[in-house]
Amino acid sequence: MAQMTLERVGQPALPELDRHRRGSWRIVREVTLLAVLFGIYNLGRFLSAEHAGSAFKHAGELTRSEAWLGLPSEAVVQHHALQVHGLARVANLYYAGVHFPLTAIVLLWLMIRRPAEYSKARWALASLTGLALIGHMFFPLAPPRMMPGWVDTGVLLGQSVYGPSTDSGIANQFAAMPSLHVGWAFMVAVFLIRATRSRWRWLWIAHPLLTFTVVVVTANHYWLDGLVAIALALPLVLIFDSQTGAVATSSPARTRRSTTRAAAAPQRE
Repeated sequence: MAQMTLERVGQPALPELDRHRRGSWRIVREVTLLAVLFGIYNLGRFLSAEHAGSAFKHAGELTRSEAWLGLPSEAVVQHHALQVHGLARVANLYYAGVHFPLTAIVLLWLMIRRPAEYSKARWALASLTGLALIGHMFFPLAPPRMMPGWVDTGVLLGQSVYGPSTDSGIANQFAAMPSLHVGWAFMVAVFLIRATRSRWRWLWIAHPLLTFTVVVVTANHYWLDGLVAIALALPLVLIFDSQTGAVATSSPARTRRSTTRAAAAPQRE
């Protein structure tokens, strides 16, 4: 008996190993899926980058529309911000170093710790990115840093992620409308506030607010870029939340019915 017990202890728990393997495979699968989606998005940005003339024309139209709406001038806001020592450098670092890494970290955390919330987040972000790609292709827009009256803080301080000219790098520099920096930041805040229970979770609201401020101070986006991104992100968050919520609501009922049938089966025998 003791020998049999020792043999069982020495043997690996096959269900536990299978569970770990399935978990590892799921992480690899999801990371691969996100990488493919990001690659397709970058390819679309690259293919739609040959629209310099219309991009500058749209920029002029947009700034006139903002003036008509009474929005404050981004150039004036940037001018005041540049008077604060070191602010532009910090804004450049935030713009370059927070957007994609933080989004990826949040998605990975949700996938491991909150899989139900991860499913909503993945498809909401993918849908927003797809809509943004359509906007970039059909409404190319030169960012403020390319327009007279603004300062390209990235080039000025040697921190540019794009380069000194519109032909630098492989990124489409005319993909300003809508701002995925703002849209993704808004979604990240919503996901984390919804997935956590700490009373400090509401501080995540600062992320989209800071991002919106940063893209204006660095002259990478206009007010309307960010507002359009939020207008697109909000219904997507609500749509995917309601769809997944409906499935989650019906699952316990099905589970209870299955349990009841399983418990009743021996009695019928």
